[in-house]
Amino acid sequence: MSAAQVRERHDPAGLTPAARRFLAANPEVQTPFLVLDLDVVEARYRQLTGAMPRARVLYAVKANPAREVLQRLADLGSSFDVASPGEIDRCLKLGIDPARLAFGNTVKKERDIACASSCGVGIFTVDAEAELDKVIRQAPGSTVYVRISTDGAGADWPLSRKFGCSPGDALGLLRKAAHAGLSFGVSFHVGSQQRDLTAWDRALADAGALVRTLSQEGYQAAGVNLGGGLPCAYREPVAGICAYGQAIHRALARHLGQDFAGEVLTEPGRYLVGDAGMIQTEVVLISRRPAGDQTRWVYLDIGMFNGLTETLDEAIRYRIGAPPGRGAPGPVVLAGPSCDSADVLYEKSGYQLPVGLRIGDRLQLMSAGAYTASYSTVWFNGFEPLRTFFVSAADPVAGMRSAQPQPGTRATAPDRQHAHALER
Repeated sequence: MSAAQVRERHDPAGLTPAARRFLAANPEVQTPFLVLDLDVVEARYRQLTGAMPRARVLYAVKANPAREVLQRLADLGSSFDVASPGEIDRCLKLGIDPARLAFGNTVKKERDIACASSCGVGIFTVDAEAELDKVIRQAPGSTVYVRISTDGAGADWPLSRKFGCSPGDALGLLRKAAHAGLSFGVSFHVGSQQRDLTAWDRALADAGALVRTLSQEGYQAAGVNLGGGLPCAYREPVAGICAYGQAIHRALARHLGQDFAGEVLTEPGRYLVGDAGMIQTEVVLISRRPAGDQTRWVYLDIGMFNGLTETLDEAIRYRIGAPPGRGAPGPVVLAGPSCDSADVLYEKSGYQLPVGLRIGDRLQLMSAGAYTASYSTVWFNGFEPLRTFFVSAADPVAGMRSAQPQPGTRATAPDRQHAHALER
């Protein structure tokens, strides 16, 4: 995509009415911060369950572990994919039934498996024999999903290198789990922000072959876990959730058959919370490197270490809203504020911002609700962790004229909206 083809929107399309009102009522709140609309999270959950009615949804807590997000989804009936004892504890403290949790990380300490099992967690994922042995020892009677690898083709954030085993290795692990008296299933992940509708078909071909082989041996699979990968609305277009639901339904029927009695699980994270969030950031510096170059370097007060880790290799490309009335767009390099040369966000992706952009202007990074606050470092270079304000039209509150919380505090905001800071 050429620079001329990428012209960032002066009016940040996708900003929800609740977020707009919050910004208008709180102009003095210091950037950077994330505004997350909980009503969008709920809408995405309902759209997903409508498009994939057979699948049990396990929200990937790592995408955004805020209590407000977890509570809203729990109230809707969601289950949860957890990656650590900390995430398990966070869910349990909200009163979420441990039967609704699945310990999906394939790299777990044995004592953490034992603790999770003692708390009532009954689903674990593995991709290596040593990990399976831990589950056999510490969680007898549980259900274990063996994760197979995928090529990750079509995903903006592939996950194929670190996780998963070959179908041949998976068959041995599944047999061992069955012989040990565990229920078993097959799991995979086609890569995050997956834009190829056929990706699940390729993975389910392998999963279906494993299920059929074991069925012929007298072992019935407890289920198939489709993993995550459902996209949100970044810069490049993606199909709607109904198209994904139809493609996955056809793939399930093709490779598992209409009579498959096992459970179907899905683990969305990005899809549920990404489009719910907007980051507001301030332009700190505009310069040309070298002097006279046509491409401006625009430095923001948020960067790779403050929540934009997924800009690594320019993998996730956020839509950017700029102030109106700043002239025609021109090419830019976008960088963060830290004293680290790796903190360059976009240099090769052809971003353009108005030529009249000024130091002190505020920009909006759209669809930024996933993997931002949870990736934000703790005081790297002395910068404050990314603050989050939650808004919801359904929870009006009258309060102070502004909300400017510090880590570890809560604050309310006006505008007849519910808005408070994520405690840290």
